[in-house]
Amino acid sequence: MAVALVTLATFTDLVAYSVCVPVLPDLARRLGASATTIGLLFASFGATLVAVGVPMGVVSDRVGRRLLLVAGMLTLAGSTAVFAAADTLAWLFAARMIQGAADGATWVVGLALVADLYGPEDRGRVMGYVMSGTSVGIILGPSIGGWLYQAGGVALPFLFTSALSLVCAVGFALMQPPARVAARGSRGSIRAVARVPAVALCVATVIVISATIAMLEPALPLFFDDSLGLGPADIGLLFGMAAVASAVMPFVYGPMTDRWGGRRLTLIGLALTAAWMPMMATATGFRTALAIIVVQWMAIALIVTPSLAYMAEVTSATGGDAYGVGYGLYNTAWGVGLLGGPALGGWLFERLGFATLTIGWSLAVIIVTLLLAKVHSRSG
Repeated sequence: MAVALVTLATFTDLVAYSVCVPVLPDLARRLGASATTIGLLFASFGATLVAVGVPMGVVSDRVGRRLLLVAGMLTLAGSTAVFAAADTLAWLFAARMIQGAADGATWVVGLALVADLYGPEDRGRVMGYVMSGTSVGIILGPSIGGWLYQAGGVALPFLFTSALSLVCAVGFALMQPPARVAARGSRGSIRAVARVPAVALCVATVIVISATIAMLEPALPLFFDDSLGLGPADIGLLFGMAAVASAVMPFVYGPMTDRWGGRRLTLIGLALTAAWMPMMATATGFRTALAIIVVQWMAIALIVTPSLAYMAEVTSATGGDAYGVGYGLYNTAWGVGLLGGPALGGWLFERLGFATLTIGWSLAVIIVTLLLAKVHSRSG
């Protein structure tokens, strides 16, 4: 039940993040928001996500997971409902920032709960389930927003997501922590976890891969439009097919992680991502772009799922099983990449072009790969 609830909660969180995409033009017109303001509105989500990740993890290691998961989903429900009633930009920014804080609780504490419940022999498989659910949320979120907007106006997508968040909150409130979680022992401190070299390199890996995804999401459409002449419908289909690959592959990579270890598969995923990235600039039309983007997202998924299991492994090396701290660092690193990736990628795209950008970016991924390869791990 716990894994199903965490998967539903992360799915809901991604729907809450993306359900507003088709509604944004209407909101922008009603409130007189510029494109820059809308961009800042999205960025504000990441700012609070970065701020609350580690504190949420520390608190959950001390007071338990269930209370914070319930609070996180109630917070998500309330902040998303504010979107439905907001009539000023100030309210929208406040709601978006609170959503980011709720995201921190959902992801950090939810993943820590999974790490509590499952040992190294099963974590990869279960993390794969959770990541598949989130990928489905990314795929369906904008579609749900569009359908509900057409059916009931601006407020309905947000009210639906708020109701789904309340369902998750009730589920977590009724959940009985298994004995393995209830009998909590000592937990490592932030300092003890952060000073482990493998943890630091895992954090660096997460920053690089989240920044890579965040860089590609705005840069690829520009390349597809400028160089290939593809329209919005074709570009949307390309990203939709890539998201499908991201949803399916964790079911494959999870069991592989349990068998061969998170560090080893993370290294393979980094190497494949770096090697394939420059290939994206060689696309000549829709079909080649489709093949290239799907392979790229499959390689990226081979980093994300194993790295989640690897973080639990290296966190437990401190002797305290401080999974809240570990995933707080993971979530914070992901947020840092999301904040920095688009800005850096856009700046380099304008000055170097897409082909040179992908080559330079792949070199940075290779450097992280080589550093991580030097770290010894019990799972090898």
